[in-house]
Amino acid sequence: MSTPTCLRSALPRLLRHAVPSSFLPQPNALPHNAFRAFHPPLTKRPLPSSPLRQTALRHRRPASSFTSRTRATITRNPISSLAALAAILVGLYGIFKAAETYQRYILASFHAYPEPVAKKLRRALYFTNSDLQPKEAIKYYREALQLAEELGMDPFSNEIIGIKVQVAGLMERVGNWGKAIEVLEILRRDCGAWVEGFGGKSGNEKKRTRVLGKMVQVCVKLGELYGRPEIYEREAAEERLVWAVETVLRERQRRDNLKVRDEDEGPWLSDSEIGAAMEALAHQYEEKDQHYLASPLFLQALSLLGTNSCHSVTLMTNLAASLAQQSPRAAAATQQFAQSRSIDSSSAPPSPPASRGAMIENARLWAEKALDIAAHIAPPVRDEECDMGCAVATQHLGEFAEMVGNQTEARRRYEEALGLSRAIGFEEGVEEVSARLRKIKGLT
Repeated sequence: MSTPTCLRSALPRLLRHAVPSSFLPQPNALPHNAFRAFHPPLTKRPLPSSPLRQTALRHRRPASSFTSRTRATITRNPISSLAALAAILVGLYGIFKAAETYQRYILASFHAYPEPVAKKLRRALYFTNSDLQPKEAIKYYREALQLAEELGMDPFSNEIIGIKVQVAGLMERVGNWGKAIEVLEILRRDCGAWVEGFGGKSGNEKKRTRVLGKMVQVCVKLGELYGRPEIYEREAAEERLVWAVETVLRERQRRDNLKVRDEDEGPWLSDSEIGAAMEALAHQYEEKDQHYLASPLFLQALSLLGTNSCHSVTLMTNLAASLAQQSPRAAAATQQFAQSRSIDSSSAPPSPPASRGAMIENARLWAEKALDIAAHIAPPVRDEECDMGCAVATQHLGEFAEMVGNQTEARRRYEEALGLSRAIGFEEGVEEVSARLRKIKGLT
């Protein structure tokens, strides 16, 4: 069974911006006498008679009447009044939080840009996020980059790289995969040229780390785009992903050997980011039925991520499927591949499975482990990925039982997986498990 595409990892977003509005100019202070009251000339009038005087007294102090009516309303409808008061308070709180969010995130996101560049970016992001018009958005992105160059902004800063990544994201959003790839390939080549030409010079250590890390993330994204059905250039996808995995491992090894401190050269990619690159390459090998190459990558991604998250359930499920689809002869290359790619294989099995049955049993153990891990993850950590991972792992257990001829166990697991898939609305799982159940029932 192929791993559901919804479980695959993707490149973490390098930079996200919202669209803040310009500060409004403050109104000029009014002169101190602007609100001076106009008093008409006083004229003496005769005192009113008693009935008129009583009428005037009856209509005095309307505020007191309003207070009385309000108090009476609250007395008659206490629940409705409290609900209205609560709604007002919630509304005021929402306004306060919105203003705080605007100040903290939206306005702050443009502080790194000169105002002329920020002005163009606001328009570009408006035509990207609010009113999707790709041509208008591209025009303003181009103008922003041109202004940034004229103002001397670093072309390899996070801000400028972020604009280019945003352009690629826009192209991907509108289905122009080729243009998205073109933008990212240019960015990859430019970053690579800088690292090669200037990364080794004194004083550029932190910048080298940052630019090299961006290259890795761009290559992972390129691997994803090249692997799309609309493009489907598997060799290019593999090339970019292999480079990304080899680079993160080689750089980590260099920093370990030289005892490099983050204070000196800046922090390298996190374990989760390195694991994402390995997982992306593993999926690429899976699509080519090279499961013996995918298995060690899933193992390494799992060792970096740990076993206390829902994504670890996904990794174990993918690893189980990869192991079950290996042939004994192909599996013999797993350890050799791990060593050739500088992958620490201490967590991998010490020797390849000796038989097909042994490999299926090994896969079954990983699927059972995935279910066990998921059972001990509770909300709020537990999310939809855990539920989907359980459904897929249970389906895999049915497939493994079917592989060894245990039709009764296979049927039980399929029925369990079908119930899980229906409960979480996993339509792809429902279709696949239903088809396998029909096949099993036809044989029994």
